[in-house]
Amino acid sequence: MTIQHTSTATLVANAFDRRTAPVEDLGRAAVDLAVACRAMAAQFTRGGRLLVFGNGAGATDAQHVAVEFVHPVIVGKRALPAISLVSDAATLMGVATRTGLEGVYAHQVTVLGRPGDIALGISSDGNCANVLAGLRAARKMGLLTVALLGGDGGAVLANGEADHCLVVPSGDPHIVKEGHVTAYHLLWELVHVFFDSPESSPESSPGQAAGGVEGLYPFLYGGGTNAQSVLDAVAESVRQKVAEIVALRAVVGAEQGPALAACAEQLADVFRAGGTLLAFGNGGSSTDAQDLVHTFVDPPPPGDPLPALGLTNDVAVLTALSNDIGFEVVFARQVRAFGRPGDAAVAISTSGGSPNVLAAIDEAERVGMLTIGLAGYGGGRMAELPSLRHLFAVPSASVHRVQEVQTTLYHVLGEATRAALIG
Repeated sequence: MTIQHTSTATLVANAFDRRTAPVEDLGRAAVDLAVACRAMAAQFTRGGRLLVFGNGAGATDAQHVAVEFVHPVIVGKRALPAISLVSDAATLMGVATRTGLEGVYAHQVTVLGRPGDIALGISSDGNCANVLAGLRAARKMGLLTVALLGGDGGAVLANGEADHCLVVPSGDPHIVKEGHVTAYHLLWELVHVFFDSPESSPESSPGQAAGGVEGLYPFLYGGGTNAQSVLDAVAESVRQKVAEIVALRAVVGAEQGPALAACAEQLADVFRAGGTLLAFGNGGSSTDAQDLVHTFVDPPPPGDPLPALGLTNDVAVLTALSNDIGFEVVFARQVRAFGRPGDAAVAISTSGGSPNVLAAIDEAERVGMLTIGLAGYGGGRMAELPSLRHLFAVPSASVHRVQEVQTTLYHVLGEATRAALIG
């Protein structure tokens, strides 16, 4: 057992190290990212909407992007119209059955899109046929097109299928996903920066309140700026924020890597004994829970699928429980229904204080499950729960930075769990 633990711990350390270079590359694309955000801000200012789509992990990203824009993390910022084209299961399955999977996004873009909107396609390698078709349909209709890609950018980049392409240069889909999370968090932040900068977005009104973005980009609110200086300052800030997330991820990997390895060995025991993983969270954390489940159920080759269930996926169950009993029980009641002794529960919360997440952790402990929590802000109320066996708390007060490191934590947990199963 000691030899296995040492091996798992080494794998965890190496996994964190592999994340550094590809994400650092986002800093080298800072000007491209800033220009894309300025263009998006102009479209939103004119009344445009954001349509976003992707497959697998990219589908969970599409939902996360929609949450970011519709429900801003900074109080006082405007809610922006963003529609995830992956969320309507009936339409997706209907179109796929009738005309094939390749057309599921192009169909929706054609029906819902209008000139002046924005289409954001997400692909881990740039070669997803339905993402490419969706971007083509959007350009044909006069939408601004943006693509988040991985690898070498694939066909989307090579064929110039989008007005703005941002590439995370890695062949590992998990690392690409982590880079995309940072990229679209920056997209949201910077779109609001350009809203608040009349010189950069001529349609903006002088004197607009900066809300809370001035805390993220204080140098942009001192007055006397012009369009080019704002663009340059935004690009420099992108570089700084990329360096910040790389450094934060390294700290978490060094300090919590051994505990993550030990957790992975216990989670391997759960699967070895025939157990199932249940994952849950709210908002952006719900999309993280879905991605965590996808990581286990549909892993990249040559990984074998492992049983996992997302408790945020069934809208009918969520709304029924919320309407009839209360939102605080939406996860605990599902844990009671689906959980069995020896299963595992993974709770995700940026604050560590979501009441429905805490209630589900307590219920999982009563059932006899292995309980694992991911939180920010030092752990919040999660850190006070005696029912929580493993807690991985990201030491940051930024919701975005917390989510970015949490994505790495559960990806590395998945890698280490598979290694422990083999070991």
